[in-house]
Amino acid sequence: MTVPTDRPTFDVKIPTYWFDNDILVSHSKSPKRTVENITANVALVKQITGNKRVPLLIYLTNSPMPDKATRKLSTEQLPNIYTAMAMVSKPGLAQLIMNALFKFKAPPIPMKSFTDDDEAKEWLKQYI
Repeated sequence: MTVPTDRPTFDVKIPTYWFDNDILVSHSKSPKRTVENITANVALVKQITGNKRVPLLIYLTNSPMPDKATRKLSTEQLPNIYTAMAMVSKPGLAQLIMNALFKFKAPPIPMKSFTDDDEAKEWLKQYI
């Protein structure tokens, strides 16, 4: 996965973002997620989307497990910024993250894991 050079990108601490048609794409980085950087990330997403909820295609990477407060904040903010989330990763990584974040209740938005980004984009089109 390479970050495109033919369109605007937004490179921040946690990911690099860009749009692929009407889908927001996120290339994750490995820093530990904290309340502070998740809060800044949510603000950035609202800014680049014009405060409109959009589907997210996220290329996952390994990163340290966030603390309970950060996981809670992430879960609460998902429906405020995204309509759905497709996670592309090596087999097992997305499932591990889903289990960590949504151990006791279902995700607040439609989520699905993929190993193929074309399949992920096709699935996300229904949430544009």
